[in-house]
Amino acid sequence: MEYISTRGGTRAVDFEGALFSGYAPDGGLFMPQNIPSLDRDTLRRWSSLCYRGLVKELCFLFIPADLVPRNTLSDLIDRAFSRFRHKDVVHLSRLKDGLNVLELWHGVTYAFKDLSLSCTGQFLQYFLEKKQKHVTILVGTSGDTGSSAIESVRGQKNMDIFVLLPKGLCTQIQELQMTTVIEDNVHVFAAHGNSDEIDEPIKELFADEDFARKYNLMSLNSVNWSRIMVQIAHYFYAYFQCAPSLDTTPLPVVETVVPTGGGGNITAGCIAQKMGLPIRLVAVVNSNDIIHRTVQHGDFSLAGSVKATLASAMDIQEPYNVERILWLLSGSDSCLIKTLMKRFSASKSLKLPEDLHRKLSETLRSCSASDEDIVGAMRRCWEENQYLLCPHSAVAAHYHYSQPSSIPRCCLSPASAAKFKDAVLRAGLVPQIPPEITALTAMETRSTPLERGQDWAQVLRGHIGAVAQQW
Repeated sequence: MEYISTRGGTRAVDFEGALFSGYAPDGGLFMPQNIPSLDRDTLRRWSSLCYRGLVKELCFLFIPADLVPRNTLSDLIDRAFSRFRHKDVVHLSRLKDGLNVLELWHGVTYAFKDLSLSCTGQFLQYFLEKKQKHVTILVGTSGDTGSSAIESVRGQKNMDIFVLLPKGLCTQIQELQMTTVIEDNVHVFAAHGNSDEIDEPIKELFADEDFARKYNLMSLNSVNWSRIMVQIAHYFYAYFQCAPSLDTTPLPVVETVVPTGGGGNITAGCIAQKMGLPIRLVAVVNSNDIIHRTVQHGDFSLAGSVKATLASAMDIQEPYNVERILWLLSGSDSCLIKTLMKRFSASKSLKLPEDLHRKLSETLRSCSASDEDIVGAMRRCWEENQYLLCPHSAVAAHYHYSQPSSIPRCCLSPASAAKFKDAVLRAGLVPQIPPEITALTAMETRSTPLERGQDWAQVLRGHIGAVAQQW
């Protein structure tokens, strides 16, 4: 299994090469050269597996045994999930009115990113110990990625992690989950800007090949293929939990509703679909609706500025993983993708070719939800089920409540409501906050401010260089 750039300008790499990369050197994103296709017998066999077992089977497909022996890979995944609070790692709540909520947030930071990042952290450690190598991890976060990434590598002697968060635009709990981690290898920067503005200096540093090579720069954002790979398991687990039977021909279809920000999770869904899983995908977004407009009208263009919403982790204008989806749907046409992304980079506006837009709208449905829609879905879910949704999960529930379905449906729930006290209060509900989250407010914090007017890329270069002298 080799991995190639969506833009075709970089030589193929193995899983280790993709794992230790951010963007590919040509600006693209790494994808498997070939997507495995699963037959009906394999799907039947996998249907009896637990979530952990599905992650293992998927990783066996994408990570060759000569790179990581099967037993070792299985142990790494078991270790990754050892800190999860739920015995099944994830959990499906079956609620009234056919609302199935797949809880992906039983990890340390109460967010779905713990699933992929805990595995990715183990994969990194395996290769670094083998090669006695040190890496510099650079991460931008809109809320949950930063804390999950920190938890996956904190205290590790052969990794330093630099996290940029948008000051005041995360929830207090999200911010504290990052700034209260006082470890020598954790470096948090509080930037006075939004998520898209944070991405710019990160892209600049990765584009500087000499700098990236000197400090072994890598990313744990969903530009990293390992994150996408693990997330494919969500779709298989959701399907097997919600499909009425696998004895019919053709196999039944399950609709999976995916709260979408940077697009990593919905990309994993598109790959699962391409592997032969009979799912119908719905990308649901908040008022930052570029993915919705792209699906509906082929309009992949920025719309003014980022809007602050209750579903703050989805307050993203440039969902970089759309590039991966377009590459998949174009039949791996790297030349086309390179041309399209170059055009978007120059003007921040792109009209998809008619054929590509048609394929996208056949692959995905979409919906956008306002803050009022989010609050309404949170309130209704509580009234009917005494079940608290986080605002991101409520975007999916809004779609469920407003779009009746004749087929089984599963809504992915990316975070616990415990992290979003203000949104819960706005819905007129009572927050339920675990003691370990409440304790964060009394802990020491540490972060470095990035002010407007500063050259953020230059500040990061200085800090990364200074830390590297201590290796």
